[in-house]
Amino acid sequence: MKVLWGKSDYFYDLTFIRDIMIKTVLLIGSGGFIGSVARYYLSKLNLSLSLFSIPVGTLIVNITGSLLIGILMGLSERSTLLNSDSRLFLMVGLCGGFTTFSSFTMENLTLIHNGQFLPVLVYTGASLILGFMAVFFGYALTSLI
Repeated sequence: MKVLWGKSDYFYDLTFIRDIMIKTVLLIGSGGFIGSVARYYLSKLNLSLSLFSIPVGTLIVNITGSLLIGILMGLSERSTLLNSDSRLFLMVGLCGGFTTFSSFTMENLTLIHNGQFLPVLVYTGASLILGFMAVFFGYALTSLI
């Protein structure tokens, strides 16, 4: 549509889409920033706490992140307390920046809620086994450098 004065509907549609994308990126990014910084400081507990050589800080991050994303998931399903922007900021951004383990556990819980028990076993097993293999392979690759 050609418009001599003003803007076409097409332009408004693109502006609206751009604004939504920018808002989404800012929500996720700001939540991710906070989550990443929190993970960094909690992971420093690895240096001061020792429990059978387990990285306690990382363990606390993974468990805390899983608890937090479980609470947020429950609130999202049971109430209107969290709108889509809040979910993007808290679940994708904050929890995602804090620990991807929380996303992993939430996805498994969703599969369990849907009665998909075999995919839970496959996903969990593949994540652990392939994750360990990937870390080992990546580490081994550095010897070629």
